[in-house]
Amino acid sequence: GTIGDHGVAVLSKREGLTFDTEIVSDAAALHTLVAAMIKVAPNIHTMRDPTRGGLATLLNEIAQESGVGIVIQENEVPVAPAVQGACELLGLDPLYVANEGKLVAFCPQDEAEALLAAMRAHPLGRRASIIGTVVDDQDRFVQMETSFGGCRLVDWLVGEQLPRIC
Repeated sequence: GTIGDHGVAVLSKREGLTFDTEIVSDAAALHTLVAAMIKVAPNIHTMRDPTRGGLATLLNEIAQESGVGIVIQENEVPVAPAVQGACELLGLDPLYVANEGKLVAFCPQDEAEALLAAMRAHPLGRRASIIGTVVDDQDRFVQMETSFGGCRLVDWLVGEQLPRIC
């Protein structure tokens, strides 16, 4: 699903910020989604929740721990328009904003479409998408192919983009 909802929702409540569209936390129990995923993709390599540090931190942790590189497609990373607008206004990168009720799964390529279909069939996975691929990269970089056709490094977050939420 969309990234950054929880972090922006909590920040906006904490700071008394109002936006034209209400941004709500994405907190949810994922156990039924995970059970549905395991049924169709028994060889899932790992699943993680992109909480503190967001999607970018999670991907960097996976790349470092697994000894691989990761390339994501900017156009495939779902960000709700209201969250994107709030992040632009506040100078935040949604890739680094906290999430709750979301997960990232890594599976063999031949199980990806079945896994995606199972996720989208579940109420908590309707906005699921395949955002990238694992590549052989001894430097263990996370890169993003941008909507403009370029490529940027998705580096580790230095410091904290947002104060600790919980």
